[in-house]
Amino acid sequence: MIHFALDGVGVSVPDDGASLLEVLRERLGARSVKDGCSPQGQCGCCTVWIDGAPRVSCVTPARRVAGRQVTTLDGLDPHLRDLYAHSFSARGASQCGFCTPGIIMRLAGTTAKGENAAEEGIRRMLSAHLCRCTGWQSVVEAGMAAASTALGNTSGPDPSDMSSLPAGAGRLPAYQPELEALQARDLTAASARAEIEGGIAQSVGIEVALGRGGFASDSAPSGVMVALPPRSSELDDPGLWTLGDTPEQARRLAGKVQGRRSTAALRHPLEVPPGSWAITLATTFVEPAYLEPDASWCLPAGEPASPLANGGAFGGKTASPAPAAARLLADLRGAPVRVAFDREDVVRLGPKRPPMAAGLNLDGSGVVRVAITPGSSSLGPWIEAFSSVLPRATIEELAVPGPPVSAAIRAAGWAEAAVLDAVLRHLARAGGHEGSSESETVAEVYGRAGGSARASLRPDGSVLVEVEAGELLDSVVLRSYCLGAAHQALGWVRSEGVAVSTDGSVLDLTIRSFGILPATRTPPIEVRMSPGSGPAVNGSDTVFAAVAAAAWIAAGLPPAWPSQVAG
Repeated sequence: MIHFALDGVGVSVPDDGASLLEVLRERLGARSVKDGCSPQGQCGCCTVWIDGAPRVSCVTPARRVAGRQVTTLDGLDPHLRDLYAHSFSARGASQCGFCTPGIIMRLAGTTAKGENAAEEGIRRMLSAHLCRCTGWQSVVEAGMAAASTALGNTSGPDPSDMSSLPAGAGRLPAYQPELEALQARDLTAASARAEIEGGIAQSVGIEVALGRGGFASDSAPSGVMVALPPRSSELDDPGLWTLGDTPEQARRLAGKVQGRRSTAALRHPLEVPPGSWAITLATTFVEPAYLEPDASWCLPAGEPASPLANGGAFGGKTASPAPAAARLLADLRGAPVRVAFDREDVVRLGPKRPPMAAGLNLDGSGVVRVAITPGSSSLGPWIEAFSSVLPRATIEELAVPGPPVSAAIRAAGWAEAAVLDAVLRHLARAGGHEGSSESETVAEVYGRAGGSARASLRPDGSVLVEVEAGELLDSVVLRSYCLGAAHQALGWVRSEGVAVSTDGSVLDLTIRSFGILPATRTPPIEVRMSPGSGPAVNGSDTVFAAVAAAAWIAAGLPPAWPSQVAG
């Protein structure tokens, strides 16, 4: 048996080779510890303290904590935990909330030791984490505010003793800015803005920052069987699924081999149409890279839990097979079943952004090729969205080997066309030449349902975004989504892609393979919001296209994305 203290309480578990993450979540019910990379040790969602030091629990054998102190977010000093939760909520530093508990544990570890954390230090600490939603800046701001607040209000010879903080958030002066900011907000309006931006109903508040957004794997009854999908795409055959008492047992029974990052170069599956064009662009497969893997659970003849929970997954889970599989397996077994994708399952089976190859004239005419792969749904919506912006372009849908692609991915089709249109308008203003002046790094995009975004890449590399998206509803949420969209756009142009073999097999299977910009490589982003005269409309997709266009212009319009080596 392994004996250790969990959040100050002594516990014992069998010494059977399980990971600390497995023990915490599946045997001891510590659901604030999230499983994001299953278990690659790369996303940081499962971060806990071991004897006060932050560690990722998914690659830590449970036997290593024998006789030691393990602290989760739920066991954190309540004043320190509440301070971080309020700070993250007040600054929009949490959207779906899946990665936030691990990030808070990382940052709060420094605060609890009485160490000050400047921006550079926080960005370095965040190198151990991935967050797809927020674009890092609001997280850095929240971390700096929480740390300075806590350290500025402790007293006594030992600043690491958080018991010196006044008892009760209402009496802690440091909480006042955060509490006043939250109390002044209409969280119903904030949730409405989040739904407009994310495409699904979403909660906003401190509970989300604490990871309590209602994720499917968190809400499943304890002790239910766990099902892993087959490696093939034949997901409707229940005999191919592997069931175990826990995710770790199911992985062993399935003979899972840990995914790796390949050394293969990114491929662009489509060639640019032949011709003499004003601009050309080829893109590759891009992973939506949502942090919460697909999951669902269901009672026999019941309604399966949604894999979307508190976020839209950038359209990547629109057609997730997890709910249908959970219902089918529960009905067949006559008992509840939880479906839980590993990260490798998400990468192999989940839809990607469709690759494209375009050649266009200054008037918007030309030829655009878009890739469709086996098992993909119709790209009719992609074609329709593209044509709504550039109706003079001829679109060719070409079949290629590869993972599934989807028109439901964030602004798919529309964003590609909006980027090309913004660049064509930029070239027209410049007389058909790329140019190099500072003003020519500006791109403007008009939203699908109204509103607009203007993005500029400044000489120092920072980004300015000016967005109008109708009634603001909640500026904190809108800013957060715009920051995340700008971050995702920079990655789309500069670094993101998934290596796929010539036969269509996905080669890059770790979450660090996708080229997502880490906090240390994300430039400062300034967001200026102007209230519009009409109803609230999506603003972050417009920002996504505008920043991508500006980044492409600033890079000199290279003919293929990503334009830089992923780091």
